[in-house]
Formats: sequence, C-alpha cells, structure tokens
Amino acid sequence: MNYLPWAVLALAAYTLVAPLMRVATTGDGAIPSDIATMISNTVLVVAAAGIVVATSQNVSAHLTSSKIPYALAAGVCLAIGILAYYRALSLGPVSVVTPVFGLFLVTSSVLGILVLGEDFTARKLLGIVFAVLAVYFVTVE
Repeated sequence: MNYLPWAVLALAAYTLVAPLMRVATTGDGAIPSDIATMISNTVLVVAAAGIVVATSQNVSAHLTSSKIPYALAAGVCLAIGILAYYRALSLGPVSVVTPVFGLFLVTSSVLGILVLGEDFTARKLLGIVFAVLAVYFVTVE
C-alpha cells in the first residue's frame, strides 16, 4: 500500500488548488482563467521535467510505446477538464464548483469497474451513492 502516502499528498496539495485559483482569477487584478491555467500548468510541466531529468528516465524510449495514444488522449482530457474547471472557478463559488468537479472520482471509479474490470462490491456502490448525495447536499441551496 505504498501508494497511500502519495494519494494523501495529492489530496493535501490539490485541496489548495481551487481556493488559490479562485483568488487568482477573481477580484482586483484578476488573471483570466486561461492564462492562470497556462501559468499553473507550466509549473507542472517544469516539475515533471525536473523529476524525469533527476531520475535519469529515458523519454525517447517511450515515445514509440503502443500506450502513447492513451497518454495523449489523457492529455487532451486533462487540458479540457482543467481549462473548464479553472473557468468555472473564475465564475462560481469554490464550494459548488469543486464538489461538482470532484464527481470525476465517481465517474472514474465507475469507468474502472465497467471498462477496466475492477472489482465491484456493495461497499463501492454505497460509496458512490454517498459521494453523489454529498455533492448534491453541498451544491443545492
């Protein structure tokens, strides 16, 4: 279970993204959401490149992988998702936008079960139902 510390770190870091982006894209001196996306994701690309260089990973060896189309499709989906998410944050409250965006956890889980053949249990179903209900309760006034 060595993935759990990484998941918790991701949770902690990503928790701050929405409030920081909301502040960056609203009020006096607001940065347009598309520019804020470019700035924040440049930091991501530089950090990833730094890790690849620091760990001596050979990028060119993977450019001919049969998995490249999946990585590229994921990149397209990520671009659309983040651009839309940051735009929504610039227009609406974090307390509504983020839970709706966060439903990707549910939809990704369902795809994992339906498409990737991951285990489906009553517990997972209950978790999905509770997640949907939680977003409903948080976002409906």
